[in-house]
Amino acid sequence: MIVRSEGSQPVLIEQDVVLARQTARRLAQECGMRLIDLTKMVTAVSELARNTMVYGGGGHMDWQILDDNLRTGLRITFRDEGPGIADLKLAMTDGWTSGKGMGLGLTGAKRLVDEFELDTAPGAGTRVMITRWI
Repeated sequence: MIVRSEGSQPVLIEQDVVLARQTARRLAQECGMRLIDLTKMVTAVSELARNTMVYGGGGHMDWQILDDNLRTGLRITFRDEGPGIADLKLAMTDGWTSGKGMGLGLTGAKRLVDEFELDTAPGAGTRVMITRWI
């Protein structure tokens, strides 16, 4: 697999969530994603960026445009050094929320992408990696 381009940006305040969505949209367009796939990726990014800011206390969004000879993909990773997720099984249950949201952030994001990887531990922060292939 070849990393064609990559970058990183902070996700600390509300404006950074907006910038994360804009970056995801631009990168998806660069990859040649169809509108429906672009919309799914931007929606997942929006949910995860907000989680990073609200629950993780802020962090970073790292991105990579990938080529594996047969296809192109956009991989975006959110990472924070917040409190982590105490009960991952519960957090990945549709409808459950630790805040005032609808409880669709993590599970919704997972359904919108081709690959979803979550690493977390109480007191150790959280890393969520999503990939959408073309």
